[in-house]
Amino acid sequence: MEMFKYSNTVTVTWRRWLILMLALVCMIVLSACSLSQFETEAAQIPELVRGILSDPKTFNYALSQESPNVFVLINEGLITENPITGETEPALAQSWKISQDKLKIEFTLRKGLKWSDGEPLTVDDVVFTYNDIYLNEEIPTDARDILRVGQSRKLPTVRKLDNRRVEFTVPEPFAPFLGSIGLPILPAHTLREFVENKDADGKPLFLSTWGVDTPPEQIIVNGPYQLESYLTNQRIIFRRNPYYWQRDEEGNQQPYIERIIWQIVESQDTSLLQFRSGGLDYIAVSPEYFSLLKRQEKQGNFVIDNGGPAYGTTFISFNLNQGSRNGKPLVNPIKSRWFNTVEFRQAVAYAIDRQTMINNTFRGLGELQNSPISIQSPYYLSPEEGLPVYEYNPDKAKELLTSAGFKYNAQQQLLDAEGNRVRFVLITNAGNKTREAMAAQIKQDLSKIGIQVDLNPIAFGTLVDKLSNTLDWECYLLGFTGGNEPNSGSNVWSVEGGLHTFNQKPQTGQPVITGREVADWEQKISELYISAAQELDKEKRKELYGETQRLTQEYLPMIYLVNPLSLAAVRDRIQGVKYSALGGVTWNIHELTVED
Repeated sequence: MEMFKYSNTVTVTWRRWLILMLALVCMIVLSACSLSQFETEAAQIPELVRGILSDPKTFNYALSQESPNVFVLINEGLITENPITGETEPALAQSWKISQDKLKIEFTLRKGLKWSDGEPLTVDDVVFTYNDIYLNEEIPTDARDILRVGQSRKLPTVRKLDNRRVEFTVPEPFAPFLGSIGLPILPAHTLREFVENKDADGKPLFLSTWGVDTPPEQIIVNGPYQLESYLTNQRIIFRRNPYYWQRDEEGNQQPYIERIIWQIVESQDTSLLQFRSGGLDYIAVSPEYFSLLKRQEKQGNFVIDNGGPAYGTTFISFNLNQGSRNGKPLVNPIKSRWFNTVEFRQAVAYAIDRQTMINNTFRGLGELQNSPISIQSPYYLSPEEGLPVYEYNPDKAKELLTSAGFKYNAQQQLLDAEGNRVRFVLITNAGNKTREAMAAQIKQDLSKIGIQVDLNPIAFGTLVDKLSNTLDWECYLLGFTGGNEPNSGSNVWSVEGGLHTFNQKPQTGQPVITGREVADWEQKISELYISAAQELDKEKRKELYGETQRLTQEYLPMIYLVNPLSLAAVRDRIQGVKYSALGGVTWNIHELTVED
């Protein structure tokens, strides 16, 4: 089970269509130049090329909060989830046994496992990874949020049984127990000294280990690929890990594709043009380009795969944190009063015309999103089952605002009870044209109820830093990754969680916040997630998660927008793709082949 992360989804918009067409020839040349140094070698070895919008923030999995990230290629855990069937499957562990009382799981590692530097991968690495990193309170990792058990928030215990067996124990029944142990295993022989040794401030050196300036050969991994090189604003290159454990039925070592290249592109427009010119092997397909690319499938030697509704969420959220840092409020107290008024948030939800957003930005290839839990999850609560929804109704929005003490001036501008103009800054990640288009419509829709929205697209890394570190923001438009197991989102809904962005508690090593308040509904959601994780009966779990969804929709810490279809265009030369909304194109990268 993977913890939720900030999603930097790759999509594109229609706005610069004419410019794109005029620039196509130039981009073909540009794409050829950017990869020219690889052409001779590429003709001799199989490789796969994709585009990403931003540079990585870290090569240290425990400290990562973003998606996409390099860890999908370079790290593995004891188990994995098959994104087609949803079943738990072996990975580094060849088997496991669950005790009759459901409190213990015993894993048996595969024989002969090795790290990318040839060193043995053993039970000691598993124990180190959990006890010294994920369960270590000195290390600010979101992984710990999904491992906490019960009201006590106790953590599992992990102990070595012998050279191949390791035992995990929880203090009480924990429904997502097995799935929670799919976190990547990290190398003790490389990282232990950085965990044990401290810097001048008394913090583990681990917190500054494996940053993006680390030489790739020092990043020791266990996944199908290892880092070969990284050039800022240009590309990340992965080389096949010669010590990867997986082999096919004939005994041939996997993966088959020798090299993976991630081109770092300046915008989604560039990504589209590079794909159309042959520079990329696959891209996510935005709805506005679906018709164009669909017509070009045969000519362009690619196929558009449809995985159904996308996992994850897209939303706007207001900063509800009423605390102060170094004597200064995190949010302007005037605006904080607006944001913390539930009628204000509900009015904003009623004022956003999400169906028009689907029709225009998503070209009809999407549906209204109303829940933090993915629609494919068995724990999703539908509107028909009682999930509150906010159909577009600007009149209702105005009624809510006036009932909460807001008023309108002669120019129909919204003022609060003290006469302050209602105006806030909405940030989103620059370069993601779909999100920029969504933000632009939100600005227009809210202007119709008298609210002025100032748009500020910023770099994805800067945005994540604001949300997780400085807490200097008013409203943001972003998304979280998703999955079938709601407890994967416990780092979002726990009042102490690392992604509890709308009312963030400072994480380990960050400056203290005074005056932070937790609302009753906020605490209730947090407690319900704990109760649901304790409940082993699936139907009762669904009832508990249903209540969380009703509360999130009533109090709207996040205002959900649109659930698009998961679409990807994949070159015919890439064989073995089993596309899914959860796993994407390369979830089975070890099985893929390239046929030119």
